[in-house]
Amino acid sequence: MPELPEVETVRAGLAPALEGARLSRVEARRPDLRFPLPEGFVQRLTGARIEGLTRRAKYLLAPLDRGDTLVMHLGMTGRFEIEGARLKEQPGEFYYSTPPDPKHAHVVFETEAGSRITYYDPRRFGFMDLIPTDRLSQHPWFAGMGPEPLGPDFDVEVLAKAFAGRKQGPKTLLLDQHVVAGLGNIYVCEALYRAKIAPDKPAGEVPRRKLTALTTAIREVLTEAIAAGGSSLKDYAAADGALGYFQHRFQVYDHEGDPCPRPTCRGVVARQVQAGRSTFHCPICQT
Repeated sequence: MPELPEVETVRAGLAPALEGARLSRVEARRPDLRFPLPEGFVQRLTGARIEGLTRRAKYLLAPLDRGDTLVMHLGMTGRFEIEGARLKEQPGEFYYSTPPDPKHAHVVFETEAGSRITYYDPRRFGFMDLIPTDRLSQHPWFAGMGPEPLGPDFDVEVLAKAFAGRKQGPKTLLLDQHVVAGLGNIYVCEALYRAKIAPDKPAGEVPRRKLTALTTAIREVLTEAIAAGGSSLKDYAAADGALGYFQHRFQVYDHEGDPCPRPTCRGVVARQVQAGRSTFHCPICQT
């Protein structure tokens, strides 16, 4: 599933075409994605002006001048494509993916300025909804969600409060969207490695100095991943069809059996399963 850096890369790619744009035509080629599209989806969007394009956790948010916000989630295989998009308009270092299969084109947005944005989703795990903007924060998808890890409200105190007295491992807690918004399996593994914290150590036993290091590591790994356009493992591609590059910089994720990247460590990257997710770590230097 695309994580925060991938969703942020998509947002940045879509923004030039969608921010401030008025939708001249909207086509829904099926009545549902993961969930049914909201009633009147096409009619409520046609003619609306998109006032901005932001991201909350792994959601894309497009507030409209009609009082609703278009909420979009990529799911496992969702992607957008802008006709005529150019690489130089995208952040990061990219390879180009193969063109998406037209049979998986489910929603098409056209703007008065002439842009055509198509949403593809082979497995249809993504979804879209229209939610009143003034009630967005109370919606079940967003109510109680933790702070953005790249925002001003995320600091060591957030982690100290969440970890205090907990027997669960840091990996499990960091994937809880009520603790920190938008973190996923890949970047949690990488951040814990950088901070030298064992993923299954009881969170309440992690010393504050390591929590400080973890706060910094989370910010750094996300910032670097966004700069590289995210990570392309299966179906992810940016809005111009480009693939992310950060997967070539993974230090532990998907490196089971490889030597620990730290020159002073003789450990070997191990894999274990936590809550149904693969966790990659060095059992020697992550304590």
